[in-house]
Amino acid sequence: MPAHAYNAHIVWTGAAKGPAANYATYSREFRAEISGKPALAGSADPSYKGDAGLHNPEDMLLVALSSCHMLTYLAYAALKKVVVIAYEDAATGTLTVERNAGQFTEVVLHPKVTIAKGSDAALATALHENAHHDCFISRSVNFPVRYEPTIVEAAG
Repeated sequence: MPAHAYNAHIVWTGAAKGPAANYATYSREFRAEISGKPALAGSADPSYKGDAGLHNPEDMLLVALSSCHMLTYLAYAALKKVVVIAYEDAATGTLTVERNAGQFTEVVLHPKVTIAKGSDAALATALHENAHHDCFISRSVNFPVRYEPTIVEAAG
């Protein structure tokens, strides 16, 4: 089976504001760099003294799960001739903290898919199971990722 390699370079940009010498005051800001792509500014979650205006790793995990499901779903829909004309998701995640350590315990995807009039709505719904099973990111996490899709047929 072919392997795909990915690389990311993470730089703690908060160092410019001073060292991480005091938990209460050091900057949590960072920059994620991936060759050939725009840099992404991030920070810790505000619960951990991060900047609420920047992306945090928890946000990015939700985005990774949601976008992977979407891209896998769209591929299957196109292959099965289900014409998707709009797709959006309002993903939610639960992170539980115990003894100063946390982990995600569940993510729920809420994809709303609009299909062209005449497309097979039952098949459009069923394809979410295929996407869920084959999404690289959801296959890689150790917590449940559920999906609760809504399929809407476009007006004719």
